[in-house]
Amino acid sequence: MSDFEPGLCTVTFRGLPPESIVDLAREARLAAIEWAGDAHVPPGDTSVARIVGRLCERAGLAISYGSYVAPPTDDPSEFRHAVESAIALGASNIRIWAGTRRRDSKDYSAGERRATADSIRDMAAEAGRHGISVSLEYHPQSLTDTTESACELIESIAHDNAYLYWQPRPGLPLGEAIAEVARIGQHVSHLHVFAWDRDRNRFPLASAADYWRTILASLPQSRWKGRRLAMLEFVANDEPAAFLEDAATLRKILGE
Repeated sequence: MSDFEPGLCTVTFRGLPPESIVDLAREARLAAIEWAGDAHVPPGDTSVARIVGRLCERAGLAISYGSYVAPPTDDPSEFRHAVESAIALGASNIRIWAGTRRRDSKDYSAGERRATADSIRDMAAEAGRHGISVSLEYHPQSLTDTTESACELIESIAHDNAYLYWQPRPGLPLGEAIAEVARIGQHVSHLHVFAWDRDRNRFPLASAADYWRTILASLPQSRWKGRRLAMLEFVANDEPAAFLEDAATLRKILGE
């Protein structure tokens, strides 16, 4: 049985109101929700965050905050807004981006990489003062778009409150995925889970069940000590019915 619990990223359903997403998560028997800062819980809007937090509390759902803060492009004031929303939500974790979004890691100078690491280190310290962890989105066209770049960055940050997410690049072969998580797994807090091919076509999670079972079994012990979430992100045709099927598959993969 995996130590990861099933969750949902609300970017999966940008068009649905929070109440409907919470209802879906309950129906799917999930443990947590990561709320999108660009859709459902805007950074700094603490009134909305408190309302959504109460919905989750009544439903017994743990909370992460999926911000789109991208240091050093976004300055500390932008991150403070994200922290305000995370506190109002009751979130235990804030996701941020590593470097400028939609920019390949190979295009950064050494000085730009240092500036990014310094900024993230400061954000990790600030969040830690409020009992909130910081995790970096693991994503193409960011400073976590390759294993080497992600390792260099997290080691440069060198802060015990800064972690990595992990998700496969679309179409990543299983052997390469295993090698990747072996390298970065000690820093991984949470996972984003989906079934895409190289062209970003979406498929039922059941078609990638063995892939994800192998990844989970391959992850080394992490320095992360909190609850660990494997969060569904996007489903075929954005359909709630497809989500419910994928959630059932995810629970089975995790050994419920």
